[in-house]
Amino acid sequence: MRAVVQNSFGGPEVLEVVEAERPKPLGGEVLVRVRASAVNPVDVAVRAGAFPLLGEPPFVLGWDISGTVVETGPGARYRVGDEVYGMPFFPRAASGYAEYVAAPSRQLARKPSSVDHVHAAALPLAALTAWQGLVDLAQVSAGQRVLIHRSAGGVGHFAVQIAKARGAHVIALASSPKHEFVTGLGADEVIDYRTTDFTEVVRDVDIVFDSTAQGDRSLAVLRPGGALISILEHGSRELAARVEEAGLRFIGVSVEPDYAALEAIAALVDAGTMVPYVAETFPLEEAGKAHELVASGRTQGKVVLTVAD
Repeated sequence: MRAVVQNSFGGPEVLEVVEAERPKPLGGEVLVRVRASAVNPVDVAVRAGAFPLLGEPPFVLGWDISGTVVETGPGARYRVGDEVYGMPFFPRAASGYAEYVAAPSRQLARKPSSVDHVHAAALPLAALTAWQGLVDLAQVSAGQRVLIHRSAGGVGHFAVQIAKARGAHVIALASSPKHEFVTGLGADEVIDYRTTDFTEVVRDVDIVFDSTAQGDRSLAVLRPGGALISILEHGSRELAARVEEAGLRFIGVSVEPDYAALEAIAALVDAGTMVPYVAETFPLEEAGKAHELVASGRTQGKVVLTVAD
């Protein structure tokens, strides 16, 4: 099979398509013929060595996949021909930039039937991050005020839609060229963070969803008992202590595989309540170009690799 391997840390040029051995599914696993695999900021950081999650190269990057089951191990919960999507093994290697991936069947869910594999692959890591933070941990509910940083990005654009689906009033931070996009996602208010200090114009927020490492600044807008959801600073004991000292809740999110949440996300997509936005696609051979685009930090939604027709 074809797979994108890197043999050293470095720039996008270290990503190379090679012929690799096709994996075999073990008990409870399925072999997925990957149709599409999304590229996330964590992929870029791991590739560059800034976040050595997978140890030393060589390794194959990628977690978000969507494809078709072509082989099953004993006890797997799917059949050959089923279309599935997911984020297997995270934070361990899933080797998603490849034509085939073997993964535990309970870390995958049935693909949303209303979208193609490209859009399904855009969902898992980013949508699960938003879901696990907002729904599982913060338990966002109708009438609450939610502030979302980077609301046009991969995680952010799902966070907006999930919060709206739960009946929240959403205040979104985004640059002015992206305001129409974010408003279309359902945001009730959009603030240009480049020209306006959100801490001066926002108050009485129940939940802040922070994907920018601005946890300390976000404390000023939370009402007593409010919650700060942090992605980049999820492991910071110092920030957690400051949040708790302020009479607020600290919620650190480190996303994990979760087929039940994936099923709930698929239901939102099929109901038309949530739409995965794909900014651009690249063939597997152009994984380096996809990484360059994601690293720019200027994309709306997600960037996806197309692996097979």
